[in-house]
Amino acid sequence: MSETKTAKTILVIGATGGIGGAAAAAFLRGGWRVVALNRDPETAAAHAPRSGLLWVKGDAMRSEDVARAAAGADIVFHGANPPGYRNWKGLALPMLASSIAAARQADARLLLPGTVYNYGPDAGTLLDEDAPQHPQTRKGLIRVEMERRLEDSGVKTLIVRAGDFFGPAAGNNWFGQGLVKPGQPLRSILYPGPHDVAHQWAYLPDLGETFGRLADREDDLPRFARFHFAGHTLTRGIEMAQAIRRVAGQPDLPIRALPWFALRFVAPFNETMREMLEMRYLWRRPLTLTNARLTAFLGAEPHTPLDEAVRATLKGLRITV
Repeated sequence: MSETKTAKTILVIGATGGIGGAAAAAFLRGGWRVVALNRDPETAAAHAPRSGLLWVKGDAMRSEDVARAAAGADIVFHGANPPGYRNWKGLALPMLASSIAAARQADARLLLPGTVYNYGPDAGTLLDEDAPQHPQTRKGLIRVEMERRLEDSGVKTLIVRAGDFFGPAAGNNWFGQGLVKPGQPLRSILYPGPHDVAHQWAYLPDLGETFGRLADREDDLPRFARFHFAGHTLTRGIEMAQAIRRVAGQPDLPIRALPWFALRFVAPFNETMREMLEMRYLWRRPLTLTNARLTAFLGAEPHTPLDEAVRATLKGLRITV
């Protein structure tokens, strides 16, 4: 992301989360003035200390709080996610409505990190930005509705869809909740799907940098812009577990199948487990986002080598190897 001559302002909703934090860091590096909304700014600042970040008090569910924080902003980054996948139906759309209203009032562009959850089994295996969206999960239906509301709003919009998040501070993600155990010695790796099925991962610092570089090209973006981020596209999904082995220096570290049957027992009582169980189809078949539109626009996609990204992620999860 290039240095800007005059500082523009971005409001980040969800700066204590994985993608929100990565975006805030990228825009700070690019010379932007970065404002972060949080209900408890002091605690948030201690949890996610970044030099130059301006924390302001407010609730993403209160449109007046978001509008006040967005006053004078050039961009509103909507990285808010219900914690632990809980109450998506009740929280995701109202929070987005607050950001849309704030972006409209400020005449700002709204940035949304998208996912592969939009797609069902009929989408094919190689997905461009216009692939059919017929999700068969609750979370996927909400994701499609979020994008539809943005397109219908008339607000300037930038959506970047990506695969499963991982990184030093990725929040809720399959890497830290499915493959390894945060804060514990690395004794084995769980893997959720068939070893030979392709899987796609998005390293958050690279994704944050991508948003920053696209924002630097504001004058060249259409009013409603959508891009796909390829990230680490592993033709054999098990390559991620093998990378963990390499980084740990333990080539014989056991790789075990994720016990999906156990999730079924817990799911009725745990919303996070229910949401993870719904996403099982993404491990059984390849759904690969193609980034031709992004690379044509930027020239290249930011990309950290896999082992370097895995090493930083394990360190961020406090996993001793």
